[in-house]
Amino acid sequence: MEREPAAAAEEPGPPGRRRRREGRTRTVCSNLQPPPGAEEPAGKGAPRRRLRGGAQHLADNRLKTTKYTPLSFLPKNLFEQFHRLANVYFVFIALLNFVPAVNAFQPGLALAPVLFILAVTAFKDLWEDYSRHRSDHEINHLGCLVFSREEKQYVNRFWKEIRVGDFVRLRCNETIPADILLLSSSDPDGLCHIETANLDGETNLKRRQVVRGFSELVSEFNPLTFTSIIECEKPNNDLSRFRGCIIHDNGKKAGLYKENLLLRGCTLRNTEAVVGIVIYAGHETKALLNNSGPRYKRSQLERQMNCDVLWCVLLLICMSLFSAIGHGLWVQRYQEKKSLFDVPESDGTSLSPVPAAVYSFLTMIIVLQVLIPISLYVSIEIVKVCQVYFINQDIELYDEETDSQLQCRALNITEDLGQIQYIFSDKTGTLTENKMVFRRCTVSGIEYSHDANAQRLARYQEADSEEEEVVPRGGSLPLRGGAGGHQTQSSRAHRRTGSRAEARRVSMLTELTAFSSPMEKDVTPDPKLLEKVHECGRCLASARHQEHPLDHLSPELSDVFDFFIALTICNTVVVTSPDQPRQKVRVRFELKSPVKTIEDFLRKFTPSRLTLGGSSVGSASVAAKSAPKAGLLSTLANDGTLLRLEERLGVGAPHLASNGYSSAADGWTADHSTTGSEPRPELRYEAESPDEAALVHAARAYSCALVGRLHDQVSVELPHLGRLTFELLHTLGFDSIRKRMSVVIRHPLTDEINVYTKGADSVVMDLLLPCSTDDARGRHQMKIRSETQNYLNLYAVEGLRTLCIAKRVLSKEEYACWLQSHLEAESALDNREELLFQSAIRLETNLHLLGATGIEDRLQDGVPETIAKLRQAGLQIWVLTGDKQETAINIAHACKLLDHDEEVITLNAESQEACEALLDQCLRYVQSCSPQRTAGSLSVGFAPLCPPSEATASGPSLVIDGRSLAYALQKNLEDKFLFLAKQCRSVLCCRSTPLQKSMVVKLVRSKLKAMTLAIGDGANDVSMIQVADVGVGISGQEGMQAVMASDFAVPKFRYLERLLIVHGHWCYSRLANMVLYFFYKNTMFVGLLFWFQFYCGFSASAMIDQWYLIFFNLLFSSLPQLVTGVLDKDVPADVLLAEPQLYRSGQNMEEYRPRTFWLNMADAAFQSLVCFFIPYLAYYDSDTDIFTWGTPITAIALFTFLLHLGIETKTWTWLNWTACGFSVVLFFTVALIYNASCATCYPPSNPYWTMQALMGDPVFYCICLLAPVAALLPRLFFKALQGTLFPTPLQLGRQLAKQSPGKFRAPGETSAQGHIPGEARTEPPGQRSISAARSVSQDCSSRVSRGARQPACSPEAGGEPSAVDVGVLRREGTLPDGLGSQPSRSSSPGPVAVEGCPGGSRMKPVSSSRPAPLPSVFSVPGLSSLNWMSSLSLVGGLGSVLQFSRSGLHMDKRDGDFLPGSAPPDRDLCGLSGQTTDCF
Repeated sequence: MEREPAAAAEEPGPPGRRRRREGRTRTVCSNLQPPPGAEEPAGKGAPRRRLRGGAQHLADNRLKTTKYTPLSFLPKNLFEQFHRLANVYFVFIALLNFVPAVNAFQPGLALAPVLFILAVTAFKDLWEDYSRHRSDHEINHLGCLVFSREEKQYVNRFWKEIRVGDFVRLRCNETIPADILLLSSSDPDGLCHIETANLDGETNLKRRQVVRGFSELVSEFNPLTFTSIIECEKPNNDLSRFRGCIIHDNGKKAGLYKENLLLRGCTLRNTEAVVGIVIYAGHETKALLNNSGPRYKRSQLERQMNCDVLWCVLLLICMSLFSAIGHGLWVQRYQEKKSLFDVPESDGTSLSPVPAAVYSFLTMIIVLQVLIPISLYVSIEIVKVCQVYFINQDIELYDEETDSQLQCRALNITEDLGQIQYIFSDKTGTLTENKMVFRRCTVSGIEYSHDANAQRLARYQEADSEEEEVVPRGGSLPLRGGAGGHQTQSSRAHRRTGSRAEARRVSMLTELTAFSSPMEKDVTPDPKLLEKVHECGRCLASARHQEHPLDHLSPELSDVFDFFIALTICNTVVVTSPDQPRQKVRVRFELKSPVKTIEDFLRKFTPSRLTLGGSSVGSASVAAKSAPKAGLLSTLANDGTLLRLEERLGVGAPHLASNGYSSAADGWTADHSTTGSEPRPELRYEAESPDEAALVHAARAYSCALVGRLHDQVSVELPHLGRLTFELLHTLGFDSIRKRMSVVIRHPLTDEINVYTKGADSVVMDLLLPCSTDDARGRHQMKIRSETQNYLNLYAVEGLRTLCIAKRVLSKEEYACWLQSHLEAESALDNREELLFQSAIRLETNLHLLGATGIEDRLQDGVPETIAKLRQAGLQIWVLTGDKQETAINIAHACKLLDHDEEVITLNAESQEACEALLDQCLRYVQSCSPQRTAGSLSVGFAPLCPPSEATASGPSLVIDGRSLAYALQKNLEDKFLFLAKQCRSVLCCRSTPLQKSMVVKLVRSKLKAMTLAIGDGANDVSMIQVADVGVGISGQEGMQAVMASDFAVPKFRYLERLLIVHGHWCYSRLANMVLYFFYKNTMFVGLLFWFQFYCGFSASAMIDQWYLIFFNLLFSSLPQLVTGVLDKDVPADVLLAEPQLYRSGQNMEEYRPRTFWLNMADAAFQSLVCFFIPYLAYYDSDTDIFTWGTPITAIALFTFLLHLGIETKTWTWLNWTACGFSVVLFFTVALIYNASCATCYPPSNPYWTMQALMGDPVFYCICLLAPVAALLPRLFFKALQGTLFPTPLQLGRQLAKQSPGKFRAPGETSAQGHIPGEARTEPPGQRSISAARSVSQDCSSRVSRGARQPACSPEAGGEPSAVDVGVLRREGTLPDGLGSQPSRSSSPGPVAVEGCPGGSRMKPVSSSRPAPLPSVFSVPGLSSLNWMSSLSLVGGLGSVLQFSRSGLHMDKRDGDFLPGSAPPDRDLCGLSGQTTDCF
């Protein structure tokens, strides 16, 4: 149970400090204590008082995600709906209609529309809440075992009946119902394992530990005897943190940490049963505090729409004010004549002009209220929900390998997918598979290239190409030479991870084990290294009975032995059995394990300890089990001294020397319940990260297999040695600051205490023991480090992830000194993380380098093609990664983010001043290549970039490291950095932290006013995903943190192409056109009423019956536009995928922009004039009454709306035809029934038989046919003219789809190789790199990148430098010839490429004209500079597609000549420009 924190105060100290501490903590005690009235011993008075203090503050475990109850639904829902200002406006107008002096309609009738809208929204909210209620009911009625005080045993109870302070018993594979503090486990070590897949998506096991002091219990845990008090932190959503302490009756405290807490929603694995006490229940649990539900954002289109609604309000006020002034003038002019139809007041007087004008103003507001679309917001919500449904149903977004599909978590920003300008992507797990495969390694300075392993990985690609048709890939990376002449196929290193069919075959075997595909497990060892491993085993086997067996190994073999020991045990991998999924293999040995304390030694042989021999655990486990570290800490904390530390360290030595290992001949004991009859069961490795799994699988390939792991020992099987058992003293876990992890073990062969460390080379290399050049050993170590560093650089260039492996041997004195401070850090209740961090730092120094590994993280399928398509679509792609620079650059080349023939600016600075100088230097260089981009833009500010690709298609690429990025994001440098990045074709940020990722996204979003999308797969990408306009998570190997924080979730990166280019474009186009249609329809209908005011003295009268006025927009004309908004496809999906440039229409807001809005409003005004005056002239000077004249106007308006919608609809289905027909039939049906049955419903109006009479009049049919055609004729003419002379890319795409329906049925066949159409080429192909470094400051590093491919006419052949050193340019103050400003004949000059040829150097301008919107499909390479003028229709048809300029004709030229011979196949629209049909 929980009690008030104020009642917990028993610790000394000032009252103020005590209250502050109590405010941050909660106190929990057992619910099984006797009730307050029961008698208790005097010594337990305080617990009784505590019970009374907390008896009224129990928290239950009921889940309630519903918002309403039957009583609160109506008031609460109305209150929420009135938060929307539009609803408040319409209710105000309806209530205003109740005022007799200004009412225009019957009050009850005027309320109908707003009540209908409120009812529809309320029904939607009610249905959603009912769905949540059903889900809550299902979860709340799950069962579990809870200890009952009355029955003295565990009884079944529902989850909702659990309270804080209850004791819960969980069995294997059960879901944890609340946040539970682990007090007992069937595991003899006090351990259990949980699977957090329901919480964060990770399928690997996490280990949890029984609370210190309870794992030593020799009998079954009895909840009735639990009298301790638990003090812990208040409920919070931090999944990685839990702090508290447990206070026993004797006043002693023990710390509580996250390893002791079982979180709600996780699943118990590998343990028969556990018992715990509930700490947090219900909505206080960490899982529910992290569940924020769907994300709601406001899209850019909605923000623009709200602005236009305000314009409509202003227009409404202006029209009403104009009418009021007109009515006042009219009353003043005719006040003396007393018109017959002027109804006087009750006293016989008439209103004066001013009050009449005021009343007229308010009445006009009521009459013209239709100008504000009342159903717009509800319609948009309906359309978005339907769009999300159809996106989820797209079979092309389903991934068969992972059995997952796209998830839409944000329901109201689907249209933003069609306006993205910048994509920020993580690398590992997003662009790559995050399936780490051991590729090669170096040990003791010798590199082992593992050529056979490379061939094995290559066979996965070949097998895949045989099983299914693979899209042709563009280009290939050159072969890179490894050390010793080994050739590696780095181009294949980033291809697919293997066959989909193969993945499906093993899915049943690996569905419960992460990072265990055959490609990851079946490592082929290097023969040379394998022979050395076996040589180590043979030497140690022959010398194992000697005192120091490791001394018989040479230094190289000793490093090899320690290297593989480190790979095997320096991790947190859990061993499981495949035949019993999620059940741990218990490998127990009959050995005398050393103990860590004398107290532990004595405790093993106390009578209470020996009584366990008759239990089900067995004496073998008792003899083998050493006391856990918790016992050591508890004892030392209680004694407060380390006097017996040296004595304790000496106890275990003789036992370990004689019994520390056992060979196959010696025999070993295993738990037969898991091993069965097989002498050597197959094992699975449950790893927390793919890197750990890759290294353990690699060690196993060399016969160094991890066969068992307990909390205090690790068992390893080695060749010729059998199994060694290492005592695991400490595990210092990995963290992002240290970038390494370490284990402290006692070596069974030497009895030494060793520290094995693995981590990033950037930190481990700095922690090595300094070497002296005076002795041969020191020089040898320096040589090994130098060779290892060279191989690390080689691995990074090949795109491999590198890890360094090191060790340290601790003397007993060093370990004793470090252990004392470490135990103090472990037992600390405050600042424990910082103290443990400092403790790890003190231990991980003076390391001895063993070697390094290169792990391959392969590109996901289709990443290069996807990036190429997204670039063609005008999207800027930035990659933000934590990997080292060389690795990131190589991956960027492999995924075609960087081309081998483009400039690369590498920005590495060691100080803020150096960073500023380098930014200035790079900006001057970029501006020298593009003279029109002046530095003045920096001070002016940043305008919205639409689209970003226009300015950066031919720019260089920027690579910046994390330290320089930190400087560049400072307030005084961020504008310069952003301006430089804006000129670059792509940006690659290396070694960036999660905070830097979010800062970069925020900078681009706020400064450039650009639409941003961030995509990632891990917890380190969450901040970036949340900052961006659209966040996309990938449900990959790193769990579901990114997915839970995202707006959309995709299985793989390649699905981003279809999500944006197809669905994003459709959603934006549909909603943009629907919003415009709403504004057009309402404005046109209001215009009919406004023109009538000129003929009725501006008296706010209406010629249209109030029934039609109220229900026209709501019922008669609403359904067709909803169907079109959901189903319309302006361009087919295959054309959009084949021509990604069409996506730019959304970036440029071509469908919905201010100019389009006002043209739409002007067209609506014109159509209202035509639809008003044609019936007016038709019935002029006739005896037709006002409603007989107004009803045809209503019918004409309906036909005009439907015909207008038909013009704008691009895809017609049977639903479109049905909706249009239904609207017409509904209108005439309602009119006929209403006119026949409601003659005197609203006197003095008399609509009796109006529609029946009109349907017998030929004039009615004539004007219903003539008026809509006349009203829409200008729109038809304009669209036909524009589609003929100046067709938009979307119109050309539709024509192409109609004339060549089968051409694009296989959009995946379009090749992404070579130059991306629509982007300027950079020649020559040899890569030029600008290394902006070293020239400004001594602490700036310099890097010069060079392409691997050298053309026949290369810069080297002509003696020209292939890399431009910006530092040299700055020192000299001038630019070499060819790099300065060149006279351009184009309006948008680009950089100039230097061509070095044997005959000398010449300048060749790079294509500097703006890229054509659709160059790959709509280009006409056969045109010359004169024959394009021969046809007006040809000019009209292609004028907006091809940018005709003298330099523009060189887009497809090489060496000054047009390409002769046959033209490319992309000429489908050459003859379309002269046609007018279907161009709109």
